[in-house]
Amino acid sequence: MTTPLTEKAWADARAAAMASIPAEVKAHGLPSVLLPYQARAVGLLDSVCPVLFVEKSRRIGLTWGLAAYAVLRAGRQKSAGGMDVMYISYSREMTREFIDACAMWARAFDSAAAAVEETLFDQGEADKAINAFRIKFASGFEIMALSSAPRGLRGKQGVVIIDEAAFVDQLAELLKAALAFLMWGGQVVVCSTHDGAENPFNQAIQDILSGRSKYAHLRIDFDQALREGLYQRIALVTGKTWTPEAEAKWRQDIIDFYGDGADEELFCVPSLSSGAWLPAPLIEARMTVKQKVLRLDLPADYLYRHRLDQQALLAEFLADLKEQLAALPRDVKYAFGFDFGRVSDLSTVSLLAIEQALKRTEALSVEMRNVPGDEQKMIVGLILDAVRGQLIGAGFDATGMGWTVAEDMGRKFGLREDHAEGSGLIMAVKFTEEWYRLHMPPLKAAFEDDAIALIADEFHLADLRMVKLVRGIARVPPLREGETGKKRHGDYAIALALAHWASRMRWVEYDYRGMGSGGGTRSALGPPDEDEANRWRQPLGARLRGGVF
Repeated sequence: MTTPLTEKAWADARAAAMASIPAEVKAHGLPSVLLPYQARAVGLLDSVCPVLFVEKSRRIGLTWGLAAYAVLRAGRQKSAGGMDVMYISYSREMTREFIDACAMWARAFDSAAAAVEETLFDQGEADKAINAFRIKFASGFEIMALSSAPRGLRGKQGVVIIDEAAFVDQLAELLKAALAFLMWGGQVVVCSTHDGAENPFNQAIQDILSGRSKYAHLRIDFDQALREGLYQRIALVTGKTWTPEAEAKWRQDIIDFYGDGADEELFCVPSLSSGAWLPAPLIEARMTVKQKVLRLDLPADYLYRHRLDQQALLAEFLADLKEQLAALPRDVKYAFGFDFGRVSDLSTVSLLAIEQALKRTEALSVEMRNVPGDEQKMIVGLILDAVRGQLIGAGFDATGMGWTVAEDMGRKFGLREDHAEGSGLIMAVKFTEEWYRLHMPPLKAAFEDDAIALIADEFHLADLRMVKLVRGIARVPPLREGETGKKRHGDYAIALALAHWASRMRWVEYDYRGMGSGGGTRSALGPPDEDEANRWRQPLGARLRGGVF
C-alpha cells in the first residue's frame, strides 16, 4: 500500500476482515485474532477493571476490539457477570460501525443474538428521544449504540463505552453520569484521540498520570500499533505483501497526510499547547521555606590557581554547607535531585524532605557555576553522606557529562539500573519526551494540591516559569535567559523534578559502602586532605622522558 487509505478503502478492508473473523476465532481463539494492544484493552476490562482511559492514535482498530468485549459481556448470563453495554460516540456513522462489529463478533462467538434493530432511546422527554442501534442477546442483556451523550444514562447500569470522548459534547457531565454505573458493578471505558491540551479528556489523562485519579490507563500511539502488527493486518486483509519497506513507506505517507496534525492525530500529543506550565502566583504560594540558597561561583582561572587559593575560594561556601547540613532534621526521609552543568549552565541541587503527611519540603538548595567536575562530585558526595541513613533515592541528570557524576556517586552509594524495582540510591536519568510526559504531571499536581514547599528564591521562580508546554508536554525549551555569562536554562526546575521523581520511586533499605583504597580520609566537610590528594598525583617518574624500568 503506497497511499493513505481513503474512507471507502478502509471500510472495504474492515468489511473483508469481519467476513473472515468468525472462522479465525473458531480456529485459533480470540487472543490470536486481536492485535496485542487490542488484546491488552480487552484483557484489562475482562479482569473487571472498573474504569479504563485510553489515549490512542486515529484508526488503529481499538473500537473493533472493544466491540468484541461488548459481545462477551452482554452475551453472558448474569451469574457469569453479564450486563448491558452502552456505546456512545459523537456521530451516527461510528455507532453503526460499532454495532456492525458487535454483530460480527456475536457470530464469531456463537452468541445467541437477535438481528440489529434501530430504536429510539427514551430520555424521559418525548421530544428528545435519541435514535439508537441495538442488539439483544438470549442472556437478557443488550448492546445499545447511541450517537450523542444522553442524560438518560442516569438510572441505568452496565458497561459504558465512550468513544472519541474528546469530541463528545459535555464530556464532564457525561462522565459524572457514567461513573455512577460503578456503584452496581458496572464499568466505564473512555477512549479517544486528543483534541487539545485543555480538553476535558486530556485533563482526565493528566489527573491519572499525576496520581490524582486511580483509573487504569493505556496509551497506544501510531508507532506502537505498527510495531504490534497494524500494517501487517491491513496488508493481510487487503491482499498486499508485507515488507519492512512497504510498511515504512505507508507510515510516512500517513504522517505526511496528517501534516501538522500528525502529533495529535497519530502520536497522542495534544495540540494548541503552549505557554507557561505553572502560573507565577501558584509557584510563589509554595515558596514558604525561609532559607538561603547556597551558591558557589568560581572564577574562570580557578583550575590554574594554587591549591591554597582554591581552598580559600571554597571555604565560605563549605562552611555554609556544613551549617545547613548539620541543621537537617534526622526524623524524616530525603530525596535528592541533581542537574549537571559546567560551561553554559548551572549545576543545581534540590534536597526534599518527605514529611509524615507526605508533603515534600525543600531542605537544601545548591547552585554551582564554573565549578570543575571533581569539586562538584565532592560537594554532592558531602550532601549525600550527610543524609545517607535517611536517603531513599537520588535522581541524577545523566545527559552528557552528568553521567560521570552519577556513575561516581553510584560507586559509593549504589547505582540503581532498574528505577522501578532495583536497589541502590543513585538513579541516572537520560531525559526523553516520554520521561517528561510521565513525570512532570505529578510535580504540577504537587503544586496545585499544596503538597510541596520550596525555598523562596527569585531565580528559582524564574526557572520554574521557564517550563513550557511543548507539543503538549511540559519541558524546558532550549532558549537560555539572563545576562551574558550568567544565563539560566531552567536548571533548578530540572533538579526539582528529579528530586520529586526520586521521592515517588519504590525504595528499599540500602547500606552499601564502597571499599576505600586505604591511606587518607576525607574530612567530614571540606576539600580532600593532603593524604587523599596524594592518591590523585601522578606516579613517580611519570613526567620523565622515556620509560621507567
